Amino acid sequence: MIEITETIAIAESEIEEHFIRSPGPGGQNVNKVETAVQLRFDAASSPHLTGEVMRRLRTLAGQRMTINGVIIISASRYRSQERNRQDARERLIDLIRQAATPPKMRKATRPSHAAKRKRMDTKRQRALTKKTRGRVRDSD
Repeated sequence: MIEITETIAIAESEIEEHFIRSPGPGGQNVNKVETAVQLRFDAASSPHLTGEVMRRLRTLAGQRMTINGVIIISASRYRSQERNRQDARERLIDLIRQAATPPKMRKATRPSHAAKRKRMDTKRQRALTKKTRGRVRDSD
């Protein structure tokens, strides 16, 4: 079991890993060894994720989640297969952890009386400055 939060833990069997050839430079090693990891996690059918967490996860995952609710994370940052595997798992855990924390509710506030007065005074001063501007008349 992979523990994500105190209430959420996912089983190892829920994670599917495929090893693919890593793109980009790397010499002859890149043509022989499958170091990149493509991790798949079926979040929609996971019994450990609540509907609320799933809804936030769908928003956070964006294009990494398919229509069927499968999260796909590709990791090819490192040259070793094991390190890429760890990286993919850490990214999945971070994603679920972010979805598990509910967003803070915004507390409505009002500007203070002094702030309102300062704004109105500044506005009045600016209007007076603009009012005194105008065409210069040649009276001579």
